[in-house]
This record gives sequence, C-alpha cells and structure tokens, in this order.
Amino acid sequence: MAWVLSRSRTASDAGTVKKEPEAKRARKEPAAKPARPRRSPLSLVLRFVAMVFAFAFMVAFAVVLARLTLEPSPASVDLTHTNLHPGASLKLYLDQPEMRDAIKQIGGNILLGVPFGILVPIIAPKTRGLLRIALLTAVVMLLVEFAQGALVEGRAFDIDDVILNTSGALIGYLLLGRRMSRAVHKKPAAKKPAADKA
Repeated sequence: MAWVLSRSRTASDAGTVKKEPEAKRARKEPAAKPARPRRSPLSLVLRFVAMVFAFAFMVAFAVVLARLTLEPSPASVDLTHTNLHPGASLKLYLDQPEMRDAIKQIGGNILLGVPFGILVPIIAPKTRGLLRIALLTAVVMLLVEFAQGALVEGRAFDIDDVILNTSGALIGYLLLGRRMSRAVHKKPAAKKPAADKA
C-alpha cells in the first residue's frame, strides 16, 4: 500500500516538474501582438487626395476669412464699437428695421464658421468631438477678433461674432464634418483568422 502511495506521489511530482517549466516559459515569452491590418493602396490614395482637397479648401477659407475680417474699413470707424457683453450685438441686429440686415449679419457670421467645422476634423482627426471643435473654433475666432480690435482700422472686437462663428462650426461638424472625417480616416477591418480545419 505504501509502495502504491509513493508511486502515485512520484508520478504527481513528475507531472508538476513537467508543468513548471512550461508555466515559466509562458511567463517569459511575451504574447504575440496581433498583426495590424493593412490599408489597400487605393484607399491610401483616396485618403491622400481627400486630405489635399481639405487642406486646399482650408487655405482658401483662411484667405476669405482674412479678407472679410482683417481688411481695414475707414468708413466704419464711427459705427464700430467693442462689444464684450454676449448678446448685445445680437440685440442690435434684431432691433434693426430691416429684418434682411439682421439675417445678413447673423447668418453671415454663422456661415463663416461652417467650413471650420467641416474641414478641421478631416485635416486633423484628433479634433473630432463637439467640445474640441467648439474650443478650437472659439480660440481661432477670438484671435481674429483681437486682431480686428487692436490692429485693423474700422473694425472692433465683438464677442457675439465669436459665439456665432463657433455655432456655425458646430453646425458644420454635425451636418458633414464628423461623417466626412470618419469616412476619410476609417480604419481598415482586421482580417479574421482562418478557422482551424478539424
């Protein structure tokens, strides 16, 4: 009986001896990283073309923005005033006798921000997200407004312009920017491993 017990112990000990090196080897060897899916050459070309077009449109937008906001307007010197109170300029626009003028002022400032919300997420996909787009647009438009107020004759800083521009960027992002950015920067699907044949 004792002989049977000692034999079974030695058999079990032998099993643990065999198992220990395997366990140690498994700990030492790092797990193999899954292979990164590769993009097809056509998708890379299309992505590059989309990025070039977005960049070209962004440059054109910057030129238009500079011409609309940073060109001096000596005739407007007596009409412009600095506005640091959100809503004050909007109230003045809406109090105008011609509703068309109010729509032109408010709608123009909103439209000015729309390209920003569409193009920026395509050029820089890490900027995707409502909060990021809002912050980025607000910072850029604040810089433009500061430049207007400090350097350009006949122009003044207006916080309502920043609010309207940022609203336009968010509209552009929600309507097109988010979808277009995801389409351009879509990650290729990982290939499924072939099923082991039985």
